[in-house]
Amino acid sequence: MTICLLKSKIHRAAVTGASVDYEGSLTIASDLAERVGLRPYEKILVGNMGNGERFETYVIYGPRGSGAIELNGATAHLGKIGDRLTIMSYAWLSEEEALRHKPSVILLDEKNAVIRA
Repeated sequence: MTICLLKSKIHRAAVTGASVDYEGSLTIASDLAERVGLRPYEKILVGNMGNGERFETYVIYGPRGSGAIELNGATAHLGKIGDRLTIMSYAWLSEEEALRHKPSVILLDEKNAVIRA
């Protein structure tokens, strides 16, 4: 048997940009994504704390150190600059792996700097 557990979470990420004229996805500054183990094109679940919207998309790396959190394509309609997001990914683990598993989580400030890991 396997169980699906939280793998990675970026909490309270502030939206820095939105572009409807894009293929889709969520741009995340590469240093933030790497810090929690998110890979390019990895499926994510995103919750917008400002309007309650939840949506699935995938990760695209943005410039390292930029603090970029950008809604692209259709997701640009689900939030606005300044909205705070919770970005999550999940992994299927065996029962043995699940016993030892600890998700990677960071909490961001309003400028997307890490304030707690």
